[in-house]
Formats: sequence, structure tokens, C-alpha cells
Amino acid sequence: MWFTYIIECKDKTLYTGVTTDIKRRFLEHKRKKGGKYTASHPVAMVVYTENHSTRSKALKRELQIKGLPKREKKALFEIKTLA
Repeated sequence: MWFTYIIECKDKTLYTGVTTDIKRRFLEHKRKKGGKYTASHPVAMVVYTENHSTRSKALKRELQIKGLPKREKKALFEIKTLA
């Protein structure tokens, strides 16, 4: 199983990525080993995840999410929180 995820950084910016293991990947980001962006923007928490059956589907969704304005990205996890 693959996941598309959004992490909120301590400066309130959002980072979107894909992984097979959310906990492991978050710890990598937290240790500044998860990517260039999160190395310079300390992470706060995972705010959104989606399950996908293949890496290809997860990557396609990652690109869709990255293309959204910040308010629409935030709406994804604010709606999920209310549900």
C-alpha cells in the first residue's frame, strides 16, 4: 500500500509526499533526512493521508495536491478532521 501525505511544518507551510510507511517517513523528515524542503522547514505533524493501491496512483495524487492553492490543501485535512 502507498500513501500520499501532507505534513504541516512549524512555520505553517505544507509539504506533500508519498511513502509506504507514514511513521518512518515522518521521522525521516523530523531528523532532516526526508528531503531538502523539510531539512530547512522543521516539521510539526502529519495532517493528511490518503491510501493508494500503487505507487503510480500515489504519485499522480501527489502532483494533483501540489498543484492546489494552500487554502484548498488545508480544506482537505480540515474536512477530514470534521468528519
